Amino acid sequence: MNDDLAGIAVFVEAVNSGGFSAAAARLNLSRSAVGKTVAKLEARLGVLLFHRTTRSQSLTEDGQLFYERCSRALEEIRAGKSMIDSGRRSVSGRLRVSMPVLFGRSCVAPVLANLAQQHPELALDLDFNDHLVNVQEDDFDLVIRNGPLESSTSLLARRIASYSMTVWAAPSYIETRGAPRAVDEIAGHDVIAYGRSGRIYGWRFPMNDAHQRVIQPTSRLCFNDLDAIADAAVAGMGLAWLPFWLIRDRVLSGTLAQVLGDHTGHVVDIYALWPKMPRIPLRIRVAIDTLVERLPKVMT
Repeated sequence: MNDDLAGIAVFVEAVNSGGFSAAAARLNLSRSAVGKTVAKLEARLGVLLFHRTTRSQSLTEDGQLFYERCSRALEEIRAGKSMIDSGRRSVSGRLRVSMPVLFGRSCVAPVLANLAQQHPELALDLDFNDHLVNVQEDDFDLVIRNGPLESSTSLLARRIASYSMTVWAAPSYIETRGAPRAVDEIAGHDVIAYGRSGRIYGWRFPMNDAHQRVIQPTSRLCFNDLDAIADAAVAGMGLAWLPFWLIRDRVLSGTLAQVLGDHTGHVVDIYALWPKMPRIPLRIRVAIDTLVERLPKVMT
């Protein structure tokens, strides 16, 4: 059983890291050791977990299902261990965390503030910043980032949650202009786009063939703030591509409604990053495990 658990941990890390080589660097193993461990796990399960080419590995359908279950199980094991450790020792010291402004304020900060309430000796220093900070040079214990990560030999990362981008509109807009019934119909509607530095970001929709359909919105309205986009959508100015965690109150009050309900938008993974070190301090480990446990509940 111990061999199975070790093999599962290596498999999950290979998925989280994006490949055997990156997982090997994070686990301090050779690439061949990671590959052999995954191969032994596949042999015990009797299924193929990865499609392998000379340059990359991608999950099979069985691999994806196995990963989703195993990832949750390992997170529960880590959370349980942290709970025991935190019961034995006081969670104390200063925890410096950097996070995106809107997501941090709406979702991360309430979870960490509650953690500080539970541990009076824990001090919080929260930085709300949409720019990419340098974890080590800026002396952060944790950095929260949304979206894909670049590989790093000096940082460790753990996926702590995910959310979907979906299309929303005010009831007044839907009454006047109707709602698109398919992704292709978005082009015939007014939209409120998100853009930065002259670049307008596309709306991404996963398709059945595992590819993504990208809609490049053309609009006279382009904002670089999601909250402002949500306010404009409430005012009936067009369709908006937004995450539910940002507009929960607007949806519950009936001022925004989801359209294209059958088309779940692009899934954004959320990661916690921290400096690689021989032993992770208790305050950091407990914070990560708490975010894994509570963040998804805050976002829904």
